[in-house]
This record gives sequence, structure tokens and C-alpha cells, in this order.
Amino acid sequence: MQKQRSIIALILVLVVAAVVVLIQLPLSLGLDLRGGAQLTIQVKPTETVTEVTPENLNDVKRVLENRVNGLGVAEPIVQTAGADKILVQLPGVSDPQQAERVLGGTAQLEFREQVQESSPQELQIRLGEREQVVLQQALLQNGEEPDEEALAEVREELNKVNDAIAELFKSVGLGGKRLTNASARPTQSGNQWEVAIDFDGEGGQKFAELTKKLAGTGRSIGIFLDDALISAPTVAPEYAATGISGGRATISGGFTLESANDLAVQLRGGALPFPVEVVENRTVGATLGRESINRSIVAGLAGLALVFVFMVIYYRLPGALANVALAIYTLLTLACYSLIGVTLTLPGIAGFILSIGMAVDANVLIFERTREELRDGKTLYRSVESGFYRAFSSILDSNVTTLIACAALGYLGSGLVRGFAVTLAIGVLVSMFTALTCSRTLMLLVVLGIPGVRQKPELFCPNLPVPAKS
Repeated sequence: MQKQRSIIALILVLVVAAVVVLIQLPLSLGLDLRGGAQLTIQVKPTETVTEVTPENLNDVKRVLENRVNGLGVAEPIVQTAGADKILVQLPGVSDPQQAERVLGGTAQLEFREQVQESSPQELQIRLGEREQVVLQQALLQNGEEPDEEALAEVREELNKVNDAIAELFKSVGLGGKRLTNASARPTQSGNQWEVAIDFDGEGGQKFAELTKKLAGTGRSIGIFLDDALISAPTVAPEYAATGISGGRATISGGFTLESANDLAVQLRGGALPFPVEVVENRTVGATLGRESINRSIVAGLAGLALVFVFMVIYYRLPGALANVALAIYTLLTLACYSLIGVTLTLPGIAGFILSIGMAVDANVLIFERTREELRDGKTLYRSVESGFYRAFSSILDSNVTTLIACAALGYLGSGLVRGFAVTLAIGVLVSMFTALTCSRTLMLLVVLGIPGVRQKPELFCPNLPVPAKS
């Protein structure tokens, strides 16, 4: 009896903890439930590699996944689509243009030297011109009915400005493949952000030579991504003798956290094996809609209510106890989703509902075994113990086979399929716990702790063919 009370106390602690977790860490909804950005990215062949193979496509996919992770999006979906396209879904992203800037570059990263014939002032004038064109483009794109002809003219003007900026720099043979890492970090003062970069051995030597040439001249290091200047830092005069050696440097200049992280992500992704182009960029609304979500919740609650009613009518007292265990199961499972960071999508909700059905199935097996023991003439306590013992192997086998299927779906699948596998696997594990602890403990506590229950086996199995032994 003391053992059952200790387990009940543990279950109560878990329930309270689950409620706290759900309050502090609300569940995250996927793209199909809350909307976001969806980009279709096409991988293009190069002069040396004229055909994009599935292996090449997967290489690009891995790099894009790293870029998406740098955006800080919860539960993104990056998956191949066809022979040369990659579909990227970013739940909750409200600025699809930022996502396109980070994901859409061809990642032909290069560090260039500003030519001696140009001046810092000329570069600043060109950058100011580009800023005005970019602002004009944004205003046109954000209009209710964008003028496609005007947009085409602005894009052409932007290309001309970028070409003019590129003419101010020359190549020194330092490409993105020599960059090993880039990360945003706060400055020593803590008021601004900077970008720390690391090169390999050869890249570090070339970077030292480049910075030695430019130190104290006012001319910039041009960091180009797909022939477009993304940053133009200058080198302080103290590096005129040796340059910035050691293969490490920092890029500073009034960065915010967002802009520093944006630049770092572009630099890290600068070794894409193939050029890529965003062929579609659209904002996706919640495909289910608020009304549909509410209907789904109502339908789910109605289904659970019917299950609860059936369990009480057919299994009597054990059914009522199973309903309590199912409520505990629901809280614990949702708390696990929040702790692990699972983003709920429609397939994920389907996996959760399916796991509820499996939790009910475990209780059904236990109660049917208990009824068989009662019909054989055993006492109520012995019947409950034997029912759990005899049903355990069947519950274990069914759950293990389901977990194997989840492992296969999680390993071989991607995107929504993997989300379904994860939610189902978590639900199965929690359902085993609640069926073998909550249901069992509650039944034994009722049988041993409530006077008169042991003398009323009809509460567990109505219409017994023979009276139970005392």
C-alpha cells in the first residue's frame, strides 16, 4: 500500500511539472498551422559539372540546412523536390525577403582587394546609390499590387550598381572554401556586435598578405557573395607590418545582432558546391485556418469524450481509472513535446492522436485479462495483479513494433513524415509508462485502500458466471 502511495505522489509531481512546462514553454506550431515562408530553390550546374546528381543535391541541401539553422527558425523543413530543386519551409518567419537573402545566394564567396585607382569616398557613393535602389525595390514589392515592369527596371538598375561596385575591387585568389568558420559575437564593450572569421592554413596566409596591403590605406576588403558586395571592412594601420596573421580576424562596424548573424550565416554558407537561385518565394498562411483549427480541437475533444464514456460504461470502475490515466498521459506527452522542442504540424497531431488510441489499447488488454482472471474464480486483488502481468508481454510487443516503424520513418523520411514519427514515438513511450504505472497503481490503490471494493468484483466485471473466491 505504501508503495502505491509513493508512486501516486510521483505521478502528482510529474503532472504539476507538466503543467508548469506547458505554461512556460508553449507548444510551437508548424507551417501548416501558423503559416510562414516557403522558398523553392533551384540548384544550377556549373561549367565543370554539367549535371546535378542526387548526391550533389544532397550536398547543397546540407549546406542550406546549416543556413536555415543560422536563421533560428524552429522546426524548419528542408527537403529535395525533383531532380534539381529544394523546398524550404520556415514556420513563423514574417520576413521572407530576409530568408531569401540568406538562402538565395549562389555562395560563390570571395575576398577581394579594393584597387588603388579607387577611393573610399567613391565606394561610399556607390553603396549609397545601391541603398536607394534597394529601398525603392522594397517599396515596390510591399505594395498591394506590385508593378512588375517597374520592378524589372529597379532590378536592372540594381545589377548596374552592383557591377559598378565590383569594378572597384580585384580578385586575390581568396575564396570561400578557405573560410572554416564565421560567427556573430558581442564586442568587448557589449554594446555592439561583430563577426569573427577563421581561415585554414593557406587562407590565413593569403588573408595576412591582403590585410598587409590594405592596412591604413582606407581602402576596403571586399567580401563578395555571387559578385555582390555584402561587406567592405577596412584594416587598421597597426597591421601594416605583418597583416592580420594567424588565420583569425573580426569584422566590426556597428552591427546589430541580426545584421551580424545575417553576415555570419552567409559567410558560413559560402562554400556551396553549386550555384543556387530562389525561383519561388511566397508567404504561406495557416493552411488550416483558425476556424479549421478550432473545429479540429472540438472534434478531438468530442472523440476523447466518447472514448471516456465508452470506457466507463463497458469497463465500469477500471474504465474510470483508465480515463484518469489518459488525462495524465495527455499532459505528460504535450510537456515532452515542449521540452524536446517538437513543432506540431497536422501529421504530428495525427501521430499524437494515434498514440492516444494505443494508450487506450493497452488499458483494454489489461482489463480484459483482469476479467478473465475474475471469471476463473480468482480474488479481485489476484485478478488485477495477474491481469497486468499477463497483458505486459502483448503491450510490450505491440509498442516495440510501433517504435521500430517510427525509427524507420524518422531515419528514411523527412519533413512532415519525420514529425509524425517523432510525435508517435514519444506518445508510445509515455503511454507505456502511464499504462503500467498510473493505471496499475490507481487500480491497486482502489482495491487495497477503499473498504468494500474487494467484495464487489462486479465493479470490474459485471455478470460474473461464478462468484469470486474470498
